[in-house]
Amino acid sequence: MESDALFSLGEPAGSRSAPDGPAGVDGFTAVADDSPLPVRMRPVTLDELVGQEHLLAPGAPLRQLVSGGAPMSVILWGPPGSGKTTIAHLVAGATDRRFVAMSALSAGVKDVRAVIDAARRQRRSGGPQTVLFIDEVHRFSKTQQDSLLAAVEDRTVTLLAATTENPYFSVISPLLSRCVLLTLQPLDDEAVRGLLRRAVADKRGLDGALALTTEAEDHLVRLAAGDVRKALTALEAAAASATALGGGRIDLATAEQAVDVAAVRYDRDGDAHYDVVSAFIKSMRGSDVDAAVHWLARMLVAGEDARFIARRLVIFASEDVGMADPSALSVATAAAHAVEYVGLPEAQLNLAQAVIHLATAPKSNSATTAIGAAIADVRAGRGGAVPRGLRDAHYAGARGLGHGTGYRYPHDDQRGVVTQQYVPDDLVGTDYYQPSPHGAERSVASRLPLLRRIVRGLPAPPARPQTPTAEPSVTAQTAPALSPGAARPTTGAGAPGTMQDSGTDAAGEGQQ
Repeated sequence: MESDALFSLGEPAGSRSAPDGPAGVDGFTAVADDSPLPVRMRPVTLDELVGQEHLLAPGAPLRQLVSGGAPMSVILWGPPGSGKTTIAHLVAGATDRRFVAMSALSAGVKDVRAVIDAARRQRRSGGPQTVLFIDEVHRFSKTQQDSLLAAVEDRTVTLLAATTENPYFSVISPLLSRCVLLTLQPLDDEAVRGLLRRAVADKRGLDGALALTTEAEDHLVRLAAGDVRKALTALEAAAASATALGGGRIDLATAEQAVDVAAVRYDRDGDAHYDVVSAFIKSMRGSDVDAAVHWLARMLVAGEDARFIARRLVIFASEDVGMADPSALSVATAAAHAVEYVGLPEAQLNLAQAVIHLATAPKSNSATTAIGAAIADVRAGRGGAVPRGLRDAHYAGARGLGHGTGYRYPHDDQRGVVTQQYVPDDLVGTDYYQPSPHGAERSVASRLPLLRRIVRGLPAPPARPQTPTAEPSVTAQTAPALSPGAARPTTGAGAPGTMQDSGTDAAGEGQQ
């Protein structure tokens, strides 16, 4: 059974320690001459561990864990190939503690309880303390994780757990609170390069039988993307190809031929999933079309569900583009339909078109802030009864209750807008929608003050005086009426509800 770190796990140890000897040591598969290169090159001492300097200071929890200086339970969180299971091996070999290893992929509650029972018997008889290593602990269900709580609490076992997923999402809070969380970082390029060179020269590795050119080394480092296991696996494949060709070195062509496609680090159910999606959304919001297309490609190559991507585009079209480009929602919805109708791989073209449209569109979050403010008021208890004139008057007896009384039908007015209260009494005068000056929303921004003034029956602001040298007002000269039959707006103060000093009409064509 392969682990995500630098070597293989043996069969789950269950309630027993694995026997010593060729079959395995402390629950791990024994290293043999034909073991994979990452297995042969795993560190045998803490000083050989590379890339986690922030955890290797004197007195740091990692050193105490390996040396047995403090019986603390630890959760190791880090990406594949960062050394989580390497640390478990070091813990297994550094002290006289009883060490049991299992994987959450194959172990269950019965296995966990068997280990705990055996550890309890050992403790009562004065035997060694038990360290329980669980790889891929995030695969355990809540019930399985619950089964560990009491034993970790009273230190019947010292838990050492490894996970590639964010433990704040994947590990239950009670277990997380009983452990020290150590975060392992991806190895940087120089650390991976150093381990490649060690593997080429070390007798556990290639033992100097082949030379690695600088170009090939750069390729393997780039391919690894911080995952040393991937780098060493690719090196082993390239070495086998070079040996088969009878050459004495691994050049770039050989390395590229051995491993032709880099696996994308992207777990659809893990933390990287949310990071990539977040970068995707923020790139579109920031109008960086090239970054947005990159993150789209990253998701597609990694096998992300195209329907998920399409749903995010539909949301984004209203959340971040909105009224600045009302067509954005139609584009996103069409792309979502194309995903269902056409499917991948062709639908990636539709998704790319939608992403490019959304990333380059003018942006406005006015719809987002408007509904957010309105919901906040509703939750705060604002908003009284429906105004009497707006209530349903179609059923028998409604008129007798006064429903619909006083309602003014907007289409009876030549402007299509009338003075009338549409909100509850305690929300009169509340402005939720605040248009931006971007894109198509500019015309809405110029029209909205007039609409609010008419609907609310507010007087028009005083007309601005014009100097004799001023050019004729665009409003006075060219602004059309709100409807084809309406009279031209007048200047100066007037009765509430009259059209005055508008730079646009209520239908929507303002000066751009």
